[in-house]
Amino acid sequence: MHSSTIMQSVVQSGAIVGVKARPVQVEVDVSKGMPAFNIVGLPEGAVKESRVRVLAALGACGYKLPPRRVTVNLAPADLPKRGSAFDLPIALALMGGAGMIDTLRLYRLMVLGELGLDGSLRPVPGALPYAIAAGKSGCVKLLAPAENAVEAAAIKKLDVFAAASLVEAAMWLSGEMELKSTGPPVLGLNQIRSDLDFSEVIGQQDAKRALEIAAAGGHNLLLVGPPGSGKTMLAKRLPTILPPMSVDEMLEVSAAHSVLGLTSGDHPLVLTRPFRAPHHTVSDAGLVGGSNPPRPGEVSLAHNGVLFLDEMPEFKRNVLEVLREPLEEGKITISRAKGHVTFPARFMLIAAMNPCPCGYRGDALRSCTCNPFRVEQYRSRISGPLLDRIDLHVEVPAVRVSELHNRGDGEGSEIIRQRVARAREVQKKRFKKMTLRLNADMGSRELNEFAQLAPDSRILLERAMERLGLSARAYTRILKVSRTIADLEGVDSISSAHVAEAIGYRSLDRSVL
Repeated sequence: MHSSTIMQSVVQSGAIVGVKARPVQVEVDVSKGMPAFNIVGLPEGAVKESRVRVLAALGACGYKLPPRRVTVNLAPADLPKRGSAFDLPIALALMGGAGMIDTLRLYRLMVLGELGLDGSLRPVPGALPYAIAAGKSGCVKLLAPAENAVEAAAIKKLDVFAAASLVEAAMWLSGEMELKSTGPPVLGLNQIRSDLDFSEVIGQQDAKRALEIAAAGGHNLLLVGPPGSGKTMLAKRLPTILPPMSVDEMLEVSAAHSVLGLTSGDHPLVLTRPFRAPHHTVSDAGLVGGSNPPRPGEVSLAHNGVLFLDEMPEFKRNVLEVLREPLEEGKITISRAKGHVTFPARFMLIAAMNPCPCGYRGDALRSCTCNPFRVEQYRSRISGPLLDRIDLHVEVPAVRVSELHNRGDGEGSEIIRQRVARAREVQKKRFKKMTLRLNADMGSRELNEFAQLAPDSRILLERAMERLGLSARAYTRILKVSRTIADLEGVDSISSAHVAEAIGYRSLDRSVL
């Protein structure tokens, strides 16, 4: 580099916002003047500290910078920049500005990675969102730490190169060595199996039927029964009857896990439908997302899968109420003074609760010790609006001792999954020209088109509405469940039997709260 020359270099990188990455241009200006190193463009925390890591790594690798004034600009300047992923882009842009590497090799290349003081590269969270952003911004190559490369390679039409150190990255850009393009991860869609199976559940035919309906239409379900009746056992086996995720669904789920650092080089993608079971002590931010900066919560980690709330009344009221938006919209928006972030949250809610505080109300073998006021107080912890958003309420009675000997006589998960898959295929064809996926996603317009009732079925539903005092939302939930029951039977029209069964899955509406 000539001493009288002002040199600039640009490297493409990205900033994580929610579960997505936005493109960021790392611009470096190396000019004459009082030696200094400034980073501008709303850097926060680890980004400000990258100056120390970058200079130490450059020195450890034998790259000596002339005493110049260095200005690093992270554009767009109004987007907050967080995390350590800017270390490698800043280092390479600085080397480009100092004339140490060929800047032409940086064209249409996205770079990310954290630097150790010895120049080694360390993985960063969010490799998959970075790769998605790279493809959308016109980049054709991505340079990342080795531990992030397999995850990023899941995005097609993007050549991903893995480097172990700053030296390797610099030599590759200078043409002094070659890095092999990383192959995509092996998805193994047909090899995904679970150790759990529905055949292990003794009895509980009504609950099994309700779970099958819920799986077929993507409906929310509440299991009500005494301790030890098998509510948790049933809920844990729900993912075994759900169809495998498509590649697009895997990428959606994996993005949220990647941002939180829950993926790794050995497990770069989430291959099975997630099953999240947060403890009842979880905060509202832990459940739906929050903090500063906003991070995805359990509802986003359960996206395209199952969220299980065991002992639902034990959750704090304010925590349960924040579930209304994701249950209705399939997403959650976190608003802060600096802006808002939207996280995906399309999941099946499976909840479990006892019929009363002691757990034995209505049990034939053990007497309940709760008075009506305690029962009402316990059940009222779940608000009416939230209960309306749960499509099926199912009673799970205690299993009799005589039934415990009848092991292995129930249907296995594979048989049930095949029926669920056929019903979902019907819905896929029904909604092929729409953005909907399942019956549970239908709005009033779709219900008018696909859930028309015969006169006798309509009269039955209207009478049930009057007797049970159901809300308009509960009415639409019954219609959606009726549509799913008909799909499981492979028929187009909804009969009165389908409606009657759907009404039967509103047990808490029939109870006196």
